[in-house]
Amino acid sequence: MHDVVLISGDGIGPEVTEATKAVLAAAEAPVRWVERKAGVAALADGQDVMPEATLDAIRHHRFALKGPCTTPVGKGFSSVNVQLRKKLNLYAAVRPVRSLPGVPTRFDDVDLIIVRENTEGLYSGVENEVTPGVVMSMKVATQVGCHRIAHWAFRFATHRRRKKITVLHKANIMKMTDGLFIKEAEEVHHREYPNIELEMLIIDAGCMKLVQDPTRFDILLMENLYGDVVSDLCAGMVGGLGVVPGANIGDREAIFEAVHGSAPDIAGKGLANPLALLMSSTMMLHHIADELGDAQCAKVADRVSQAYDQALAEGQSTRDLGGSLDTSGFTQAVIDRL
Repeated sequence: MHDVVLISGDGIGPEVTEATKAVLAAAEAPVRWVERKAGVAALADGQDVMPEATLDAIRHHRFALKGPCTTPVGKGFSSVNVQLRKKLNLYAAVRPVRSLPGVPTRFDDVDLIIVRENTEGLYSGVENEVTPGVVMSMKVATQVGCHRIAHWAFRFATHRRRKKITVLHKANIMKMTDGLFIKEAEEVHHREYPNIELEMLIIDAGCMKLVQDPTRFDILLMENLYGDVVSDLCAGMVGGLGVVPGANIGDREAIFEAVHGSAPDIAGKGLANPLALLMSSTMMLHHIADELGDAQCAKVADRVSQAYDQALAEGQSTRDLGGSLDTSGFTQAVIDRL
């Protein structure tokens, strides 16, 4: 059994978390949950937004599964996700995007993975007021940060038997920051992974090519802001944020999460789609299998993936995907097909 920290989140978080727990239990996943809180749920419990007990548990157990947490817009506390990434140095954000059976979209054969540098760029949060009415935000890029995300992406591509990495950049304008990013990618490719194809694309042209034919891409590697935007764009190609998983991974710890919002307006109504968190849990199991050499985790992940694919193919889906099932109904549909 592997201890995994479980952060249910708030809004629809507890509902999709319980659904995911039920499916993994039915699939006999070798995990034992260590429940902790963060965000609004932690505040309601009299704790800090990001309790040290939660961080310590993740550091100790290494792996975590997290439901959505509310982030106030323009006021209140800072994002729980951002705090977790910074405090645990989770520098690689990973978002697999693939077409799903029974989820019709404009594209049929999307199968790509976005790898996003998670700690630098404009999201470093270095902002100041130059003079009244003039503010500045600083884009930060370090050789260490650029090199490690490039190395991580090529190693990940090797483990997942992917053949091509496309770097999206704006080095024609931001010659130093994005220039450093593509330089380090080229260096890693040349020195360690010449067997994997490397492609460089200016990001605006790359986005155009993405919506023309996403099947020409395999792994997309980019800095923080670009990755944030492009990952949601790609999610829209396969049905939205409700059908894509996500992960934030460092050298030791890794957190797997549903990337959609907490949707407090539908919380407690049984309308939430648990698919994104369920898909994230299969990512987590594959990661544990890779890190700890536990083949059973990978087998369970494959069984769960096949079960929800089959349910979707047979029209068993929640209302956001055009189906009629509520949260528990879809959960049972997946369990029935394990």
